[in-house]
Order: sequence, then structure tokens, then C-alpha cells
Amino acid sequence: MADQQKSKQNLTDRKPCLSGRGVTKVFGVGNKAMTAVDHVDFDFNEGDFVSIVGESGSGKTTLSKMLLGLISVTEGEIEFQGKPRDISSGAKRKEYWKNIQPIFQDPFASYNMFYKIDAVLDDCLNMRGFKSAPEEEKVRLKTEACSFVNLKYAELTNKYPFELSGGQMQRLMIARIFLLKPKILMADEPTSMIDACSRATILDMLLKLRDEVNMTVIFITHDIGLAYYISDKVYIMEHGKFVESGPAETVIINPQADYTKRLINDVPKIYEKWDLDTVARN
Repeated sequence: MADQQKSKQNLTDRKPCLSGRGVTKVFGVGNKAMTAVDHVDFDFNEGDFVSIVGESGSGKTTLSKMLLGLISVTEGEIEFQGKPRDISSGAKRKEYWKNIQPIFQDPFASYNMFYKIDAVLDDCLNMRGFKSAPEEEKVRLKTEACSFVNLKYAELTNKYPFELSGGQMQRLMIARIFLLKPKILMADEPTSMIDACSRATILDMLLKLRDEVNMTVIFITHDIGLAYYISDKVYIMEHGKFVESGPAETVIINPQADYTKRLINDVPKIYEKWDLDTVARN
């Protein structure tokens, strides 16, 4: 990822592929109502690498589930490719999911452990319309997808997901995305449960995938340092609201919101003594 900051793409002259106005999610009713996402506005453009940054409980995962269509929107509107999103029926929701796909935080919870890896990849091919393709063509496509993430399909076939490491599982999830080629990838803390070496590899692959098919990547993270390093644009989320947003360099080098400043100050620096009293107070 050494060249990532040099290769951050020009943010101008791009069309929004996913937008929201006043998007809100309230759980419960009456005195027990809790607002998880509170009237947020956003525009995620084609080909952008966007990070939504916030601490646990800030609402970022709830927002990602609304964007995926996994939970309903209480108030507000989401637009996909310039038109109001319509997922009112099973068929429309399935069509929407061809264009937006997730990678979740826990690789072990992302698979049905009773289905072999071939079934995972074959489902992607079926969704892409290759269900009736010759077996040789399916093997070629699966081999290509696995090679993209530095896996060997010949070594994976007939295996179950639990026979892989966490890093291999996450790479296989990216191979799924390579096969599906959606317009938008929603990556919710995809590196938090794997080791540092695998983490760097996964991030490199997400960047490569973005560049390969001009995919919009929405990266959900609590790590503001990582967001700065990898993102074109950053949204800072606190208590269900976006308190700051803009190009990564602008938001993180010259933060305006107190919450953003605190997130930056909480990033440990090798050349400074850590102030653990500050951590305890928060």
C-alpha cells in the first residue's frame, strides 16, 4: 500500500452512485425509542474509497445495514444511481444486491460451514448468469478469482470454510466480490479480526479491486489513521450523526469537530509517551 496516498483518485467530475438525505433509524417506540442513525446526508461517488469512521455504538454498522437493505429506514430516502432505491419486493431486492455486496467483520460468521467452498463461488457465478456455462468455464472463472486474492483454487476445491484460516476466509470473500463485480462494496471492519500481516494484504486487495472495476468501496472502521491512509473521502460519525466529512487529507490534517480531534489524539504515536490516564477517563 506504499503508493496509496499517491494514487488517491481525483474526487471531481464523478456521479454519486449511492446517496442519502435525512436517513434515520429508530429502534423501539415511545419512551424506549433509541435513535441509532440520526438524519444523515451523504453522497458516495463512483470509484471512490470512502471511510465511515466512528467508535463502537456510533451508528456506522446500522447505517451500513440500511444501505445494504438488510434493515428498514425509519425516515429519509436512499438513492441508487440517481433514482430512489426500490427494494419493495424480493425480486427488486435481489436485483439491488447484484450491485451492492458486503464483506463483514467476522469471517467465521460469513459462511455456512456445512457448504463447501465450491458452493460459495458457484452461487456467485449463478448470480452473474453463468449457471448454464460449461464446467470448464466455471473452473476458469473460479481459478481467476482465487488467483486475484493469492489463493489456489485447486487447493480449495472440496474443502469446507472451517479448514481455512481467518485471513484466507476474508480473501475468499474478496474473491466472491471479484466474481460478482458489484458497483458498490460495503466492507464493515473487514480487517479487525485478522493479524497485521493479513490486514495489509486485505487492504491491498480492496484497493486493487476498486481499481480493477471502478468499484465504490465504503469502508466501515473505528481506525481513523487507517481511514486517512486508505481513503479518498471520510465521514466522521458520532452518536448517529455525521459531525464532519470531506477529503481524507482535509478532515484528518485540519479537523474541525472536537470528536474528530479526539479520535486523532487517541491514535498512539511511537515517538510520544502514551497518556493512559486519558484512556481511563474516556
